[in-house]
Amino acid sequence: MLYRDFATQEAIDREYDPMRGREPAVILAGWQARSQAARGCCRVSLDVAYGPTLAERMDVYHAEAEDAPLHVFFHGGYWRSLGHREFGFVAEGLVAAGISVAVVNYALCPTVAFGELVRQARAAVAWAYRNGAELGVDTSRLSVSGHSAGGHLAAMLLATDWQGEYGLPAEMIKGTLCISGLYDLRPFPWSWLQPKLQLTGRDVNDYSPLFLPCRVPAAVQLVAGGEESGEFERQMRAHAEHLEAQGMSVGTELLPGDDHFSLLDHYAPGGRFAKRIVNFHEV
Repeated sequence: MLYRDFATQEAIDREYDPMRGREPAVILAGWQARSQAARGCCRVSLDVAYGPTLAERMDVYHAEAEDAPLHVFFHGGYWRSLGHREFGFVAEGLVAAGISVAVVNYALCPTVAFGELVRQARAAVAWAYRNGAELGVDTSRLSVSGHSAGGHLAAMLLATDWQGEYGLPAEMIKGTLCISGLYDLRPFPWSWLQPKLQLTGRDVNDYSPLFLPCRVPAAVQLVAGGEESGEFERQMRAHAEHLEAQGMSVGTELLPGDDHFSLLDHYAPGGRFAKRIVNFHEV
């Protein structure tokens, strides 16, 4: 077997295919239009640099209050496609609820090694926390979320030694929402993604949240869609068990009727994810 009960690449590819009959160009065009509309109705600081490379940028969607909480969002794309500009629409509901949102861009594989994506995700949160005054936010109220590959990066933030490596408080992240995250990287070296990801055995061990200790005492919510393949739900439940075994309080939700992409609609004003993130800041 290549991974668990999967004996062939075709079987792995089938289970980890998020499209399942959807048309990528239609999905992307919808996101782009919604994000352009969000930039038209929100006050936005575009391409704020959080690191030295051109990829290390974030768009910050500002809530009205100068001391608003900050939410940091990481986009999906299986670590090898898309960027921050397509995902501005996730900010609209949160800004309406009084939360500023940083939509993070990061470099993509194979332009950089897989570990560099993780480093940049950590750098983005560290920079945002240290530069709250510049962003006009209260970083004592900071939360994160991510979708798909971004869900993996959000989970890696929970495995970060913030105090030992960055000199930052371990408890600085108040809540983490991981949507259709990939927490066990073992299937991907056997998948269609490997020519782009170029994962090594060490990468799988070092960057699979399922194998790492949780170092952040945050509220955690893990979500998958009922219309996704069974592997997305299985990974969600396996990671919940991993975190709960370490004493973490973890919520899980399998949302019936939602596929890998419709899940993002819950960031809309008054949506399930917008409400969940508001709750992170009220605890």
